[in-house]
Amino acid sequence: MDNLARTTTRLLPWSGADGKPCYLLSDGSGSGYLSRIADDIESVQLGMGNELLGHAQELIKDPKVGPAELRYLSARLTESLHDVLRVAESRGARLPAPDNCDAGRLLPARPTASPSTRPSSKPDVVSYRLAQTRARAGATAA
Repeated sequence: MDNLARTTTRLLPWSGADGKPCYLLSDGSGSGYLSRIADDIESVQLGMGNELLGHAQELIKDPKVGPAELRYLSARLTESLHDVLRVAESRGARLPAPDNCDAGRLLPARPTASPSTRPSSKPDVVSYRLAQTRARAGATAA
């Protein structure tokens, strides 16, 4: 029973044959063989996405690039975005709960300085950009 309490579920960076997500049940240490393989694949996926982004920036600047090349680029960017979002979901699910959680219910955030005055750190920037994106999506849907 004690082992079940420590078992965690990890979304793996690949899908099953039918396209459904694959999960790994582990002790959460991240030191197992399959966890290390998943870490390596995530690293490759993020690196490939970064390289593809650089390539996309070059292609977009080139006025000679035709529709077929841009369509191909769009397809590869879509695949890469899918991979990166899966990595983000997997890693986000493994983060510890924020300190403003109470029994699984997110409490209102503590007041903070405005984004322009608070010290920059990646989690704050990510949270701020996510909030901006959600606000824009809400405005678009309305």
